[in-house]
Amino acid sequence: MKIVNHRLVRADGSPMPFVASPNMAGVMRPEYLVIHYTAGGSAEGSIAWFRNPQAQAAAHLVIGRDGAITQMVPFNRVAWHAGRSQWDGRSGLNGFSIGIELDNAGKLERVGSRWVSAVSKRAYADDDVLVAHHKHDRPGAPPCGWHEYSEAQIEACLTVGLLLMQRYELKDVLGHEDIAPGRKSDPGPAFPMGSYRGRLLGRHEDQPEVFLATTALNIRGGPGTQHAALPGSPLPAGTRLAVEEKQAVWWRVEVLDAASDEAAEGWVHSRFLAPEQA
Repeated sequence: MKIVNHRLVRADGSPMPFVASPNMAGVMRPEYLVIHYTAGGSAEGSIAWFRNPQAQAAAHLVIGRDGAITQMVPFNRVAWHAGRSQWDGRSGLNGFSIGIELDNAGKLERVGSRWVSAVSKRAYADDDVLVAHHKHDRPGAPPCGWHEYSEAQIEACLTVGLLLMQRYELKDVLGHEDIAPGRKSDPGPAFPMGSYRGRLLGRHEDQPEVFLATTALNIRGGPGTQHAALPGSPLPAGTRLAVEEKQAVWWRVEVLDAASDEAAEGWVHSRFLAPEQA
């Protein structure tokens, strides 16, 4: 992909899907990238809602669970995605940020034996749910269910994010939860913001990327849960890991502070990693 006249196009110059939203304002110079979840039931439903003037909301991009990207607002126009927001002493991030909406149900409620979206009322299987605390949870609050993001949409979000960072020289990558804490919780703990932000902000090529395990973490013999956990798993939270190879959300790492030779190298899921230095 590439960007031509603030629109996504394919490498051969043919346009990527564009569905114009009326919910935008004047010209802006983007400085930040903001990640959201839709909290809806499908990408198609969210796109239809953003086309509705009554929604008074839209994002520059919507990414479906299959990785399909739909642009709705040119990157140099204000999209109404951030609402009341503040960052680094400035208010109203609509005026200087690009918004990406990921098709994801977000926070889920436990209803009997099922996880259910309070918005769409859809139920989700346990395999599609991460039970975790949100970083803005008050002390003592119980963990909640969070809809998992698909590998395809994380990979698409990474590809387009790198393109946007390069084209517009963006300063940083933020979650809606960062610019509107207490009011918004997206993209939530199921999105690998630490590793995603690290990839987009870049590292010196002559230095390995070093990440910390954010929780007790299995290290596996290959890229996927079908591969057995290696001896020494789970690694303790806070373990330092140097990234050697990346295959979508699965990364091959070297354990830098292992107590023994067990599990000195293997594969981990990047969702549970955060940059050593943000």
